[in-house]
Amino acid sequence: MPPIFVNWMIAAPEAIFLYIPLMKELGMDWSEIKSTTKKELEGLLYGLSQYNKYHQFDGYDDKDISEMAKNKPQIRSDYYKYVELKAEYDERMGVKRPEKKFDLGALT
Repeated sequence: MPPIFVNWMIAAPEAIFLYIPLMKELGMDWSEIKSTTKKELEGLLYGLSQYNKYHQFDGYDDKDISEMAKNKPQIRSDYYKYVELKAEYDERMGVKRPEKKFDLGALT
């Protein structure tokens, strides 16, 4: 019969949504997780989630997104959320982005 801990890890959603990401993505070991408060762990997971959202479309441009959105329209919505989040964090960090300029002469 497996130890109680093993049965708990199999049945508990915390294993999937809390401990595994902390171990895999942040390199925390079991003793670090146990010695960290729940509030700190939640903060780390939120930060990890924001980091993943912030970088999920790195390397793609509008043309790539348009092409991918032909098969999966949700991608366009996700991409616009990514652009908004990136702009928000860039503003917080003081990153200046070049303004897009449109050539009105090309429209005539």
